[in-house]
Amino acid sequence: MAHELNFNEATGQYSFFSVKEIAWHGLGQIVQDYPTSAEALKFAHLDFTVEKRPIFTQHTSNLYNDGEDRRIIPNISVPDYFATVRQDNNAVLGVVGKDYHIVQNTDAFTFFDAIVGGEGIQYETAGALGKGERIFITAKLPGYIKVGNDDLIEKYLFFTTSHDGSGSITAAFTPVRVVCANTLRAALADMTNTIKIRHTANAQDRLKQAHRLMGISNNLSNEMDAIFNQWSKSRISDSGVKKLIQMALAPSKEVLANVKADQMETLTTTFNNMVEAAYDYGMSNPTQQMNTTAGTVFGAYNAVTGYFQNVRKYKTDEDKVKSILLGGSAQIKTQSAFDLCMEVSKKGEEFLQFNFN
Repeated sequence: MAHELNFNEATGQYSFFSVKEIAWHGLGQIVQDYPTSAEALKFAHLDFTVEKRPIFTQHTSNLYNDGEDRRIIPNISVPDYFATVRQDNNAVLGVVGKDYHIVQNTDAFTFFDAIVGGEGIQYETAGALGKGERIFITAKLPGYIKVGNDDLIEKYLFFTTSHDGSGSITAAFTPVRVVCANTLRAALADMTNTIKIRHTANAQDRLKQAHRLMGISNNLSNEMDAIFNQWSKSRISDSGVKKLIQMALAPSKEVLANVKADQMETLTTTFNNMVEAAYDYGMSNPTQQMNTTAGTVFGAYNAVTGYFQNVRKYKTDEDKVKSILLGGSAQIKTQSAFDLCMEVSKKGEEFLQFNFN
């Protein structure tokens, strides 16, 4: 099933909702107005609870040692391991250890509501994958980041957690350009735009404090506003844009060293094609020809983020989410682009030519 959305056979519905936009593959509910957290929970069919249940195995013994008459000894407990099970349909979601603590779906929405006192959060999408073992939520925070005169960036939070022991609880601040839906990744000096919480005894308490740790409620968007506006005033040549893209997309230290040394004949066709696609997006896409992007460091950064968001092809929607938001190659390389842009805005374009450290 390519879309991998959870299908609840009892209700006959997919676990997904989206505000106004067409949901994944036309599945799930489309609602016209932003729901409350309680409504979003129901629209996405995430209103189920998960519990840990003991695991048992059966032992088979030969009664007469002749292989014909066998006796089954039931209910042998498996120590220190438990099954995570949905209470609404008894679906087994995974196997976890004794120290694993469940964070319920309702706790995920509580995280969002705590940020601005339950007011102003706009839930845009939510859903579940597989049997319900992974859930995800995106919500928009109040206000915009404004770059220059007319480039608006909406402030989003992305949240995902699993019920099968496969990963941490992850919350990420992901600004999105209104004009072309670029997801902008950025790690700032005194705070983080991403937080990961393990499923341990204090998970719920840490989740309640997550927005403070991320600086979401005060300084994060202000600092990003200042950085992006500084980049929009930092000029860079066309050749500088290409060099920055090459350095950001380099798949290894060896390739990066060759790019820095201008040994372009060593670069593969696949790598060059990827660079050209990002460069063309940055230089010719209509969304990039705004006066806040063209010929600036901010435009170079958007060339990289826009490539991964709007040009590169992914096998599935889930692959795209994993690559961009969950530590995949897109996230790593856009972070590299962010770091390079920070240096160029401080030291000038010469940094790209003489950075051999």
